Amino acid sequence: MTETTKTVFANHEIRKTKKQKSAFIDYVQATAAAKGYNCRVERGYLGARNIVVGDPDTAKVVYTAHYDTCAVMPFPNFITPKCIWIYLLYQIFITVALLGIPMLLLAGVYALCTALTPVDPDALFLILYEGWFVLLLVEVYFLMAGPANQHTANDNTSGVTTLLDIMTALPEELRGEVAFVFFDLEEMGLFGSAGFASKHKKVAKNTLLVNFDCVSDGDTILFALRKEATRYDDAMRAAFPSTETRRAEVVSKGVFYPSDQANFACGVGVAALKRTKGGLLYMNRIHTKRDTVYMEENIAYLTEGAVRLAESLREK
Repeated sequence: MTETTKTVFANHEIRKTKKQKSAFIDYVQATAAAKGYNCRVERGYLGARNIVVGDPDTAKVVYTAHYDTCAVMPFPNFITPKCIWIYLLYQIFITVALLGIPMLLLAGVYALCTALTPVDPDALFLILYEGWFVLLLVEVYFLMAGPANQHTANDNTSGVTTLLDIMTALPEELRGEVAFVFFDLEEMGLFGSAGFASKHKKVAKNTLLVNFDCVSDGDTILFALRKEATRYDDAMRAAFPSTETRRAEVVSKGVFYPSDQANFACGVGVAALKRTKGGLLYMNRIHTKRDTVYMEENIAYLTEGAVRLAESLREK
């Protein structure tokens, strides 16, 4: 592991509370300053604090990752970027479970009460319906703002350490060509990147933005290109070739990856995936205590590729 990676895992793996985020911001600012970068914090929607390193408005490429930590969940976020219907079915299943569990509990209470006590069934139903709604709100609150997941190796400590390693590895003569943004509030609904995009119109519409999200658990590296990013298709393939141990897939059609690049017309979402024997690419474990896999080879591969990409864009 690099020194920055060791420090992040030792001191900043959990970045959910205001205090934890502030400590991480201080660390990034100190690291950036030591490498000669300008660094500032920009406010975004819902109080998001985005860490901006360099000048994104003049950069030829912007490298990003979200640094906020999700709440721990009883089930993983299961993503299949090249098979959207499986992803949608899983999301429907989770939604039904969220709605159904409180309903089943209260249905049992309703049946027990009507069997043991002579009460007005309609009045009892209304009370229990209101109880279900309250339980649902509590459930949603804990999923969004509950206790932080204590294990964030893949989501998204891997993206954070990738940015720090690229910042360190980037030759000094290229630093004016590249900017870095650590987004806040991705887990709450991409609010950090949405606020950033609203302030930086040129970046939102025209600048190549490469977003590293969950890049350390799987040996297939997916590069999901949005429509405007397809003009960089050849540059991406040249910068991130497949190797003996890493398979790169640069895809622009029939792919969906839910992360911050969605707010940028020229965005590229980067994620590490596993592959079934049948060829299905998938991501699991994130948002749970099983998110402990950190493949250092992935971070090194992406760091080297990001430097190559910056070099190729400078030559154009």
